[in-house]
Parts: sequence; C-alpha cells; structure tokens
Amino acid sequence: MHRRTFLMGLTTLAVGGSAAAQMKMDGMQHEMPRMDMGGGQDMGASANAEPMLPEGEPLRELPRLANESTVPGSFKARLTAEPATARFAEGLDTPILAYNGTNPGPLIEVKEGDRVEIEFNNNIPGEESTIHWHGMPVPADQDGNPMDPVASGSSRTYAFDLPEGSAAAYWYHPHPHGKTAAQVYRGLAGAFLVKPKSDPIPAEYGDTILMLTDLRLATDGTMPASTMADLMNGRVGDHVLVNGQKNPKLSVGEGAKRRFRLYNATNARFLKLAFDGALMTVIGSDGGLLEAPVAAKGILLSPAERLELIVSFEKPGPITLYTLEYDRGWMGPGRPADAGLTLLTVDVSDSPAQPAPELPRKLRTIAALGAPAANRRFVFTETMGMGGMSMGSGGMSMDSHGMQMGGEDMSMGAGGMKMEFLINDASFDMNRIDVVSKAGEVELWEVVNQADMDHPFHVHGTQFQVVERERGGKVSRADYLSWKDTVNVARGETVRLLLRQDRPGPCMYHCHILEHEQLGMMGIVNVQA
Repeated sequence: MHRRTFLMGLTTLAVGGSAAAQMKMDGMQHEMPRMDMGGGQDMGASANAEPMLPEGEPLRELPRLANESTVPGSFKARLTAEPATARFAEGLDTPILAYNGTNPGPLIEVKEGDRVEIEFNNNIPGEESTIHWHGMPVPADQDGNPMDPVASGSSRTYAFDLPEGSAAAYWYHPHPHGKTAAQVYRGLAGAFLVKPKSDPIPAEYGDTILMLTDLRLATDGTMPASTMADLMNGRVGDHVLVNGQKNPKLSVGEGAKRRFRLYNATNARFLKLAFDGALMTVIGSDGGLLEAPVAAKGILLSPAERLELIVSFEKPGPITLYTLEYDRGWMGPGRPADAGLTLLTVDVSDSPAQPAPELPRKLRTIAALGAPAANRRFVFTETMGMGGMSMGSGGMSMDSHGMQMGGEDMSMGAGGMKMEFLINDASFDMNRIDVVSKAGEVELWEVVNQADMDHPFHVHGTQFQVVERERGGKVSRADYLSWKDTVNVARGETVRLLLRQDRPGPCMYHCHILEHEQLGMMGIVNVQA
C-alpha cells in the first residue's frame, strides 16, 4: 500500500470521533494514549515547555559489568532488568527500565575465546523479557529470541563460548514478543565488546565507546507512551544522547588520533554523522575490523548498526560530531528535524598529543563467502485496512490532543483496523517457520524494499557480507568487504547479501525499527544440522 492510501486510512480513523477501537496485532499489546495529527517534531509532546537537558558535561565511560569468575578465559556475571529512576533533566526524576540500575546498561567486555555465563533476572513487573546478544555468534537456544521468554520474577543463565575471530562491537537488548520496542526505549540496552587477543590498532588511540540513544520526555519528566505516528515510523525521541548524556565534552591534545566505536541503539532513528573539522577513517563495522582502513566524509548508521572510526584531531579548537540530512522516508506529519544536531563536542587543546604510531594499512583478512547453494527473496511491504470497530475496555475518545486510547490493551483484529509491516506478504507468526536452511551452506538473500520508508534488516545467528545494491535500475557494489548483521535497505532499493548459518536451531530475521518488528516485519529461519 502506498503512503497516500496508508495515510488516508489513518486520517479516517483519527477523525472518526466516537468510533472506538480495540486493536489487535497478532496478540501484541501496545500503549497508544494519543494520536496528534498536527505538525511539529514530537507528535506526543505537551504544548508546555520541554524539559531542558544539561549539555557540555565530561563524557562518561560506561560502567563495566564486573567479572565474578577467577578462572582465566571465563566471564561470569549477573544482569537484572528492573524499574529504576534516572535524572536526565534538572529537578526531574524519570522512571525507566535499567540493567543493574544503569542507563545505558553496563559495558560487558570479554576476549575472543572466552566462556561467558550471565545470569539474567527479570524483575520487570508483569512483563516477560529476554536478553538478545545482538550480532554475536551464540547457539540458537542462547540467543534470547522471542520463543524463549523469561517470565516476570524468573531468571535464567545464558552460556556460550566466543570463537576465535569473533572480536567486534556487539550489543545486548530485550527481545520479548510484543514488548521489545517499549523495553528498549525505556532504557534496556547495553554494549558488549569482544576484544581480540592481538589488536592491530595502536593502543595509543584509546578505545572510546559512543552509545547513541534517544529520549522523549514529558514536562513532568516521564516518558510519554508511543503514538500512532511512532508505530508507523518507529519511535524517535526529542533528544539524542551519547552514553546517556546530551552533547557531552571530550578533551584531547592537538594531533591526537582517537578510536571510537559508535552504536546506534535507538528504536528507529537514522543517524548520518560527520566530525566538523576532523578526518574520519572507517576501520570496522558490525562484525569487527575491515581488511583495510577507508577514508570517509560522512557515515550512515541505521538503527542497530555499529561502526568503528579513527578520528584525527589536527587543529586546536572545538570539533563537533553532528548530524547530516538524511531522508529515510516518513509517514504523516511530525517528521523530526534531524540535521544539524550536535551529539559530542571535542575540545582540542593547543598542547600537542603524545606521538602515536601510524594506522596499519592491513587490519585483517576477510574471506569472501563462496558461491551460494540457495537463493532467497524477501520483499518488504506495509498494509493498513479499515473495518468495523468495537469498543475495548479502555475505549477510544477524541479530545483536544487528538485520538485518545484508554487503557493499555490496544489490539487489532477482525472487524477493526489492521496495520501491518510485512515480509513476503506475511505478518510474523511465532508458530510458523518461514525459511529452512542447512547449516554450513552459503545462501544469497535478496532483500527488496517496496515500502514507503527505509528498513534496517537484521539477521540473528550469523554475520553476512553485502554484495551489491540496486536502486532505480542502477547496480552498485559494496564499498568494501565487511562482516555485517544489520544493513539498511532504502525504500525502492534491493540489497543482495551472502550469508552462512553455522548453528542449528530457529533464528529471527526482521526490520530493526522495533515498532515495525512488532507489527509483523519479522520471520523465522530454521537452521538444520
């Protein structure tokens, strides 16, 4: 369905006055207290002044998860997901969800070859949860996928061995069916860094994690519930944070070279980034280092992607990491003004930095995957249908803010409105296997986006190699060979990638705009031994 038809149906719903809806999306429940059809960036914001977040504080390092094991090559720890309070704006306490009380969650740092055992305690009242080890080479039964939930008040231990060659910047977040989007934007996400036994990047460059999240606050400091616009486009906050801070400050000496690992841990925000006045060199992607450094002027991080950079600060003065314009497609009013946001300020002093070795020309070898044994095609579309509606327990009413949904149970079913994001014309069904693959076989996946906006595509259980892109009849090869677990597929674009699943069991593939995943844009590949 094209954007005009999609939005006409949405507008019909908005102006329906007393028309009530209890909306059922394949058993998923959604909080949607309001739909505002007016303009402006935040379709759920109050007309009152927004809370002001402090800026310019020193960039803080992410707290580390302590290793409770004394055995070499072993990492044991505990992660607890539970309600907590954060203070993003002065004088306002914000209820959040947190791992071990921190936002973002604690940094987990291990080495390739380590044995990892993490006890997960779900203390979220009334909600299932999991921990998904995003991008990591873990067995299917340790992946934290939606088929393996941890009930509220329960715990389980995730255990896996990290193979040689798995060094990369991964992350972890919940993946419960129908609750992933809300649990992530409420605060459940953390960085997982697997270090190599021998690192070709000079230690003098440091190793700085920049975990990018976004935040929407009401005037009382709470996080407003998601709106209809959030479901259509994915939830985009009013503030972009770095390690939980707004525009923090980092100080370096003149001539310094710094290694940054950038994580896009937002639900739905596309971040096109550049450093103003500093040279950027890409050295790694989702699955670790590239074969060789690549100079870059701007980089695009779609939701869930990671990138490693070396940034050279050659001249004294303030250097900013800022956002560039990028059109990811947007349905309806309220498109955020994403260009020109300052995310990080680097103060470069006129005192020279300590001399550091040059970046090696060769970082590692990446073996190209061979000829595929199978070809698969995945087509992204969206659909919205209107029908008779029935009043739910909370009901629906119109007020000065627009459409107001009462209660927390919003579902779509027979006779109601049905909005879905689809893969191959099918909405996600946890009891259906969509693809059967054979462990160890290379496959060519063709991902076709016929929808009205970009969709970042994520595959569990493996890393893949992007072969080529096609848009408007023009085919282009990948800029460089790399290992990826998430790739943006622009609207009207086809992306072809090679992958091999080596671990038997069910794995997910889905759009990593988390609201779209919940509205059906997800499938299951069963890997057979």
